[in-house]
Amino acid sequence: MKTYTLDEVQDKLIGEIGTPERDVFEYELQLDLIGKAIKATRKERHLTQEELGKLIGVQKAQISRLERNASNVTMDTLLRVFTALKAKVTLQVELPNLNFILEK
Repeated sequence: MKTYTLDEVQDKLIGEIGTPERDVFEYELQLDLIGKAIKATRKERHLTQEELGKLIGVQKAQISRLERNASNVTMDTLLRVFTALKAKVTLQVELPNLNFILEK
């Protein structure tokens, strides 16, 4: 029986690193993790979706959608959510010949 590493399985099933298929998978996974982190932090802070929505000026339904899938949200809304949750935000951008980190 042949064994495979996790990297080999991911490359075979999802696509190799750098391929469009793998990039889409990684992007969607990150958005899912952001939504889960928002939900977990909101619950730690003992806030309902409605209360968090009122803090940032959106409806409960938008908070619910954000927690399920953060793919259709603006950066402004995400920053307002993180600010309301008293989260430290660090954004790292890497462009050719330019790297910077933005902290809020």
